Amino acid sequence: MPRYRLAPFPLAAALAMGAITAQAADPLQAQVDEIIQPLMQEHQIAGMAVALYADGQAHYFNYGVANKADNSPVSADTLFEVGSLSKTYTATLAALASAEGKLDLQAPAQRYQPALAGTPLGEASVLEFGAYSADCLPLQFPDAVHTDQQVLAFFRHWQPVAKHGTQRCYSNPSLGLFGDLAARAQQRPFAELMTEGLLPQMGLKHTYLHVPADAQRLYAQGYDAHDQPVRVSSGPFADAAYGIKTNATDLLRYVRLHMQPAELAPTLQKAAAITQAGYFQVGSMTQGLGWERYPYPASLDTLVNGNSSKFALAPQATRRLNPELPAVPDAWYNKTGATNGFGAYVAFIPAQGKAIVLLANRNYPNEARVRAAYRILSSLDH
Repeated sequence: MPRYRLAPFPLAAALAMGAITAQAADPLQAQVDEIIQPLMQEHQIAGMAVALYADGQAHYFNYGVANKADNSPVSADTLFEVGSLSKTYTATLAALASAEGKLDLQAPAQRYQPALAGTPLGEASVLEFGAYSADCLPLQFPDAVHTDQQVLAFFRHWQPVAKHGTQRCYSNPSLGLFGDLAARAQQRPFAELMTEGLLPQMGLKHTYLHVPADAQRLYAQGYDAHDQPVRVSSGPFADAAYGIKTNATDLLRYVRLHMQPAELAPTLQKAAAITQAGYFQVGSMTQGLGWERYPYPASLDTLVNGNSSKFALAPQATRRLNPELPAVPDAWYNKTGATNGFGAYVAFIPAQGKAIVLLANRNYPNEARVRAAYRILSSLDH
């Protein structure tokens, strides 16, 4: 399947020309165009990369521009910020440490960060931080928290909101500490473990925490709600919580290997299963490590509600699954991610051998991403 490329701006002309070309060339391209082009127009998205895996083949569809300043077109090699989708990479890194016997997910946090000894958070398990259930930590650190010392002071002085393991509060500090604990257990910096360990072990050659100089030309420009150029800024635990930049080719490979891990080394196969296991039940969603899953087939309404901002930003009652539920093929696994200028979504269904990647250089509603992905994957059945 060729990697389709639509013409650069003006956007309306590009989308229209792409539709004419696609319908003549390939029915699958036409089906994707029919969904993605209106989505881009509705949400004023400058550029998108879409990748699909189905019937044992990868398919790539590219739209609009990576940078409006020079009208450079999006390609399957364009680098996008993926925001909280980075949490699945962090979870895989921690799961690999667990599979290698270097990290005990059930151990209290204070085992790996002694400075938390004697504090309420120090008693919560590593796993609970990875599942946003150690306590109802905030979505972001307070604005005054910048340094490692301030981060540690924030955790040490945290006053419990709920008994750990009873509430899910989606949280960068929670997931960031999870990644930090995994790194401390291995006595190596988190960024080193990611860039020199996990990413090359998974064959991800174009995935970065910090885009190198020789790849900057491929780094898309993000656009904020006011259509102003913006890129992600650093903050506490940024690498673990929202630091990954990648392209559609690498991201589809990453998702496919989670869906079909047989070609990975045995410890990485075990790590993938650890991330996809079910540890907490949160309404209709089963919380894994990084990944969130739903029984398949899942209704569109269920997926939209589970991925909505309303669901993510409000505390949710959660129930610990004991024993944990193993990874299963009949499930819809997914994760959203965003920064101020980018929006991402991935989903995969192991039993169907289908996966989808949506990358955009604008942050648009999660609900719209889920609806588009659902329609595209559903169209593969016809």
